Amino acid sequence: MRFDGSSRYIATSELKQAVNAAITLQRPLLIKGEPGTGKTLLAEELAASVDAPLISWHVKSTTRAIHGLYEYDAVSRLRDSQLGVAGVEDVRNYIRPGKLWQAFTHEQRCVLLIDEIDKADIEFPNDLLREIDRMEFYCYETRELVRAKHRPLVFITSNNEKELPDAFLRRCFFHYIKFPDATTMKQIVDVHFPGLKAELLSAAMKTFFDVRNLPGLKKKPSTSELLDWLKLLLAQDIPLSALQTQDDKVTVPPLVGALLKNEQDVSLFEKLVFMQSRNR
Repeated sequence: MRFDGSSRYIATSELKQAVNAAITLQRPLLIKGEPGTGKTLLAEELAASVDAPLISWHVKSTTRAIHGLYEYDAVSRLRDSQLGVAGVEDVRNYIRPGKLWQAFTHEQRCVLLIDEIDKADIEFPNDLLREIDRMEFYCYETRELVRAKHRPLVFITSNNEKELPDAFLRRCFFHYIKFPDATTMKQIVDVHFPGLKAELLSAAMKTFFDVRNLPGLKKKPSTSELLDWLKLLLAQDIPLSALQTQDDKVTVPPLVGALLKNEQDVSLFEKLVFMQSRNR
């Protein structure tokens, strides 16, 4: 099994090396990077490229490690016992397998995505150490050991909202997705908008990087936001002249709400444009 990128996902040589290293080592691949840089999409594209099922576990602030193993619905069992429902004596009817259980018992090797692990409690990664390391866990209610039939490829994404424990990091292969440079970004745009005119792409890219490179932004626009913005420009048939100025100064772009997502950043950008206009 090897990942060499795909027609829908532009991967740098470093990223492809990281994916293949994790596959060779049979260790989880921990992917960090700015939101919107394609961390989740990477797992989806790997699964598609190697024809493997994708099992996604999207982590929330309330997610606990046990949720990935299984959940025992004791309340439903108690209610059914009071109502005399058939099958209540079999505890297996009230065990809901989690994403790890599904990945471990799948009939073929799959890709397991643990998405945005840093959203959960700080103890969450530590609570998964044994299960991810040994690829097995014990279900106390059914008294069975659930062991992986085929070791899944584990992808773990993080937006760096909190630090992960050292013991957890030791078990992973790590890669940080750097923000794409202009050349790579053009390749990404070409995948999504193959018929985009070169003049419009050039003007849009210049505007995007002007906005992104503004010092003091609370949230810099990401790759996904550039793609959304381009989609809007095309849908509303925004003319090229709206993105260009004769003196090559920075201007507030049309539909700027697709790029800047809070009022502080919009205000900061407008002040920059105003100051430039006064200095002309």
